Amino acid sequence: MSLKDQLEQLRQKGVQDINETDSQKQLNEIRVKLLGKKGPITEVLRGMKDLTPDERPKVGAFANEIKQDIAQAIETRLTELNKVALQHRLQHETIDVTLPGQPVKTGTPHILNQMIDDIEELFVGLGYQVIDGPEVETDHYNFEMMNIPKNHPARDMQDTFYITNELLMRTQTSPNQARTLEKHDFSKGPLKMISPGRVYRRDNDDATHSHQFTQIEGLVIDKHVTMADLKGTLEVLAKHVFGEERKIRLRPSYFPFTEPSIEVDISCFACGGSGCKVCKYTGWIEVLGAGMVHPNVLKNVGVDPDVYGGFAFGLGPDRFAMLKYGINDIRQFYQNDLRFLHQFQQEAK
Repeated sequence: MSLKDQLEQLRQKGVQDINETDSQKQLNEIRVKLLGKKGPITEVLRGMKDLTPDERPKVGAFANEIKQDIAQAIETRLTELNKVALQHRLQHETIDVTLPGQPVKTGTPHILNQMIDDIEELFVGLGYQVIDGPEVETDHYNFEMMNIPKNHPARDMQDTFYITNELLMRTQTSPNQARTLEKHDFSKGPLKMISPGRVYRRDNDDATHSHQFTQIEGLVIDKHVTMADLKGTLEVLAKHVFGEERKIRLRPSYFPFTEPSIEVDISCFACGGSGCKVCKYTGWIEVLGAGMVHPNVLKNVGVDPDVYGGFAFGLGPDRFAMLKYGINDIRQFYQNDLRFLHQFQQEAK
């Protein structure tokens, strides 16, 4: 049998074995067996030394053709096997798209964040800007710029978390007002801002006190701002949070950064003002403090108090939420009890 006949026989046998193979592993074994250095094609080609010089190129070319045919047959069979494997896998992984999907548990903002977001949205609609600031504050901005003298009780080490003699955890968000006032250009318009954030005081935690709580402070500075502007703003806030039927009452008070200073009460939403346990039978509930900005605060930031004036107010989202939803313990906001928090699920807008 000539070398060509032997090669042709190897091709036919190899292609037959390739087509009958049903696994990639067997296919790889056939490839190594036929095309490897110790394979039968190589063994046949060793007989080329006995051929004439004219026959050797022809047999060599034919041998290369045989190798290419076998390699092509292997590639084709490999593609077929991959398709079969894919179809088999798809059949076992088929998903019925008509079946109902697994429910996804969606989160919702914390009740305090909901309250803050609601108040922010109200004041942004009134033309205010929302200003944030550092929680680690300097004594200068937290106290001195706010007209709080060195001997004021708020400076007491028992009331404030001091880090160093000059650094402390802010006790109010008022420092944001001082920083903003220093930079504000009144030639471009008035300053209207609110500052929400966490504040810290050395209180003993109980049902109505916490060493950490949230606060929102508002500030308006412009020419010809009066107490009437402050009252109108507070009425809008009270009606927005507690209901359109709410009324407000202003009582004289004292804060070092405002003069005159007031405490703001709202008519009781539980009894309508007739008197109940919620309002301690007075018909009114205290909700926040406010007043006209003290001239010394304006002087401290380089604003002429003879030309500009304004009002400021401070409220606690914690207290607002407690009053609005009838919560009697502030600690529930910070204990991450899902049974409590799930009562305030917020629908996606």
